[in-house]
Amino acid sequence: MDARTANILSDAGAYLVDAGQRWTLYLDAMRRRGLQYEEHMAQTAPNVLDYEVELVCDGRDLPRPVNYGLVRIVPPAGVEIDAAKRAFIIVDPRAGHGPGIGGFKADSEIGVALQAGHACYFIGFLPDPMPGQTIEDVSRAEAAFIEAVIGRHPQAQGKPCVIGNCQAGWAVMMLAAVRPELFGPIIIAGAPLSYWAGVTGANPMRYAGGLLGGSWLTALTSDLGAGIFDGAWLVQNFENQNPANTLWTKQYNLYAKVDTEVDRYLGFEKWWGGHVTLNAEEIQFIVDELFIGNRLACGEIRTSDGTAIDLRNIRSPIVVFCSRGDNITPPQQALDWILDLYDSVDEIRSYGQTIVYTVHDTIGHLGIFVSAGVARKEHQEFASNIDFIDMLPPGLYEAVFEPKDGGDPSRANGDWIMRCETRDLDDIRALGGNDIEDERRFATAARVSDINLALYRAVAQPAVRALANPAMAETLRRLHPLRLGYELFGARNPLLSGLADLAARVREARQPAAPDNPFLKAQEQVSRQIVEALEGWRKAVEHQSEQTFRQIYGAPVLQAAVGIAPTPSLRPRRAAKSRLHAELIAKRIAELREGFTQGGLLAAGVRTLLYIGMARGRADERGFEALRRLREKGPLARQLTLEDFKHLVREQFYMLLIDRPAALEAIAVLLPDDRETRAGVFSLIEEVLGASGPLTDEAAQRREEMRRLYGLDSPAPASSRDTPPSAGHSPAARKEPHPHG
Repeated sequence: MDARTANILSDAGAYLVDAGQRWTLYLDAMRRRGLQYEEHMAQTAPNVLDYEVELVCDGRDLPRPVNYGLVRIVPPAGVEIDAAKRAFIIVDPRAGHGPGIGGFKADSEIGVALQAGHACYFIGFLPDPMPGQTIEDVSRAEAAFIEAVIGRHPQAQGKPCVIGNCQAGWAVMMLAAVRPELFGPIIIAGAPLSYWAGVTGANPMRYAGGLLGGSWLTALTSDLGAGIFDGAWLVQNFENQNPANTLWTKQYNLYAKVDTEVDRYLGFEKWWGGHVTLNAEEIQFIVDELFIGNRLACGEIRTSDGTAIDLRNIRSPIVVFCSRGDNITPPQQALDWILDLYDSVDEIRSYGQTIVYTVHDTIGHLGIFVSAGVARKEHQEFASNIDFIDMLPPGLYEAVFEPKDGGDPSRANGDWIMRCETRDLDDIRALGGNDIEDERRFATAARVSDINLALYRAVAQPAVRALANPAMAETLRRLHPLRLGYELFGARNPLLSGLADLAARVREARQPAAPDNPFLKAQEQVSRQIVEALEGWRKAVEHQSEQTFRQIYGAPVLQAAVGIAPTPSLRPRRAAKSRLHAELIAKRIAELREGFTQGGLLAAGVRTLLYIGMARGRADERGFEALRRLREKGPLARQLTLEDFKHLVREQFYMLLIDRPAALEAIAVLLPDDRETRAGVFSLIEEVLGASGPLTDEAAQRREEMRRLYGLDSPAPASSRDTPPSAGHSPAARKEPHPHG
């Protein structure tokens, strides 16, 4: 036997030993997963929170009982809570899984809010709904929970910040539209609000409802469940979006890295396998009104008392966090509701709304909630700068994060600096989306869904309900493929009785193959080929699904049959406009004009700060931090609450919008005669503006203009004059929002 053959045999032997040991440890990990699943589902209130909690409100005790509850997160040792800071409330999605992903680990939404000194609360739910529970009942319960949090924090400056993850995002937005007075800033992470939106050649999940003939299948599934919809079907839909990961990569990664991957795998599977159920009424509302009907953004959803849910009623800043790598809620579904509601940024401002969005480049849907990197960057910045976001004047902004320079003397929080840059609707459109023909196709699918659902209810539903019973429904749930995957490796499987002891012996005698083992490299190559094959299959199926949807629902005959008119330039559904709103705006403008010369020195200072800062087209957290410190020192500003100061900033901003020349001219009336006082105020303004870096171009020009208005004609010291203005700059070309940077 030559040396080469001997080496091959030696490598083969080492690989076989390693592969056999890994297979044993893999099976043991699956056994532990099955036991974990059974233990988790046996709990009364299963969740994956990594924090100690105290029950505050039990939704089962409300007049309209629901399976939701409010808990307070007990701060870990060493974490100090500032009573003056607003509370945070995290609402987890009820989309098939159990609650807790928002506090899955220390680097999480809950973790960063606690580290920033905010009291933190969590709205979760039990596995099974209360009889008769509806989405509206859940919304009322969440309103009661927020009221309870507000009552527990009378010293807090500002209403609670509410975070809605995924499906909880639309629920939070609906409640905020009906009860806007309850909310501080709203953060919706990976939350779909415009369900038809997407990009041709991608985002295939939006076609599923039409390809299945609409929501009649949802009704059938609920009827077979005796009025209960199994959330495992929703999880299955998520799994189907990535067959390579579902059928191979997730399990292969555990097998290939079984020495180091087990704990992470089990931690995630504890949440992923915690399936919950919904009432038939709940899931039917979700599918009909949202997923297929897309009625939220256009204001067509009404409460039981007839109140229209209009997202334009929301008065709190709205922060939208989405990702290009999210195939469940792509940026278009997270942001196109803005295009459905508004014709321009000025219209956004006319409703007093502040919308801030950020688009991650790569992170997937679950990573938005569970990624430690995202928690340490985006979520930490949102939590640390929530008052900064609350102070932004109305408009549309994009949050941009840049690494903090090690030599940066600013007091900005964390390792990143957040700035909010002004955007317009064309920036949203540039992300891609539907054309008029696409909108008409989805509108046709929604009409067909309504027809098929009505036919099912009239023809088949009575017979299905007569056959179904609770025992049969429970059996069907137990036989769901996702549940079987856990239970087959549970305690009731006699074939696994000796696996724990065998795995322990394998760990003691573990002999991993060398990294350069050729058989190990061949294994990796085979794995890559399997992934490529599954990816090819996915792309082919998605392409065929898209083409089928477009052909069926783009047929002129079908569109005409269901009443979709072939208007070439109008979208089938748009939010209704109100003449009353226009009249209220006109009245408000008249009131603002009367206030040009009111407010004294504080109003003059804020108006000046806004006017100069607006030329930059962005707002910077460093500028806000400087403003916060100066507000603490200033005797006039310190007398105002944060909410009053926010109101002052918005009023001055609107004055500059409606009639800038008159608003600027009135500053002279507001200033005192004492030159020393004017100089002191202007020095503070320069300190706030300078915190974000030197003033350039139009901003520098405006600073000198205001210096002259303040009667401070002598030039500023060289150290504070920053960069000279550009002679060729056109002020009309700039987007203008805000003072803080």
